Amino acid sequence: MVSDIAPQPYTERAIDRKAGYKHHLTKEYLRHLQGSLMDICQREGLYQVDLLSPAAEKITQQEYHAQRRGQLNLDMANMEIMAEGIAPMKTKFETNKEKIRNAINDIAERAKSFEEFQRLLKAEYGIQVKDHRGRFSYLTSDRQKYISARKLGSHYGREYLLQLFEENALAAEQNQAQWAQDDPITILFIKSDLRLVVDLQNCIKAQQSRAYAQKVKISNLQQMAKTVAYIQEHGYDTQKKLQDTTDTIQSKMAKARSDAKLTEAKLKKVNEQIHYLGQYLSTKSVYADFLKSTNKKDFRQNHADEIAEYEEALQFLKQNSPDGKLPTMKDLRSEKELLVQQKSAQYETYQYFRDYHRELQTVCENVNHILDASQTKQQEQKKSHQSEHSI
Repeated sequence: MVSDIAPQPYTERAIDRKAGYKHHLTKEYLRHLQGSLMDICQREGLYQVDLLSPAAEKITQQEYHAQRRGQLNLDMANMEIMAEGIAPMKTKFETNKEKIRNAINDIAERAKSFEEFQRLLKAEYGIQVKDHRGRFSYLTSDRQKYISARKLGSHYGREYLLQLFEENALAAEQNQAQWAQDDPITILFIKSDLRLVVDLQNCIKAQQSRAYAQKVKISNLQQMAKTVAYIQEHGYDTQKKLQDTTDTIQSKMAKARSDAKLTEAKLKKVNEQIHYLGQYLSTKSVYADFLKSTNKKDFRQNHADEIAEYEEALQFLKQNSPDGKLPTMKDLRSEKELLVQQKSAQYETYQYFRDYHRELQTVCENVNHILDASQTKQQEQKKSHQSEHSI
């Protein structure tokens, strides 16, 4: 016998609890059915899909079939290209939504704020993003209408991305703090106006001019005072500690310069790849016509330069492609941009350590001069006492 049910969160009307009546389908009731289905699957040990949470990547049936058709057409086109001895540049078909997802994933991993995310997405992929009524929407260069984040998935919405940006910013701050903690010596340097103490004994101009010598003595006293203040301020209580710090900064300077040179070499290689890829693309059609030509000998004679440039470019690109696939111009330009930024940052680091090393060298020279002068004075006093006793 069917009986009435007790009030439930999904029963909005009293009639929904009466036996023999149909349920009034509501959003809450649908969620109840989804949860019940998931509980049954879990109880029976069956594979289940999370029906209550929105999909991270929302792929509709239309997009799924469009991707399959596009991949099939691309595979057929690649087979024709490979039959002519040409390596295909693209092997995976992407729908417009998939391109947007990949672009967002790439930028979201690096961006630390919405403004940075918006700027990088526009600069690197040509995709505009707007925040309207608490929702993100995206617009590619070939469309007139924005695509809402809901059509892409929950990982491309405002709430998820803003949280990811906060995590990226926090991780960057922690990394910077950890770097400063691991390498505290690098945050102590503030460029000063220290100069080398002039050696009066080897200064010809000071020996020729008494007034100039007096001026140099005053300047030397000032630099000595600044040097003493410098070593006290930075805690160099021994000469060995000062020398060890100088050696450490010198090694860091050498490493920074080596890293910058290595990046410079990579940048040179990428520039060569861009050059040869452009040469390959500009002569690709001529070479394709050459393969289709019935009289290849005459065709090669008439287009010898273009074919030679194509073969040269193809050989270079294959030699510099470890996986055998030719790079795209977009990837190479993105890599070049990153390398240029990296090179600039590395040279700034090198200049920082170079200035730091020069200043420490100045301090070391001045300290040696002070100690030598002190030892010389002590020796003179000792000789003076000995001569007095002998008299």
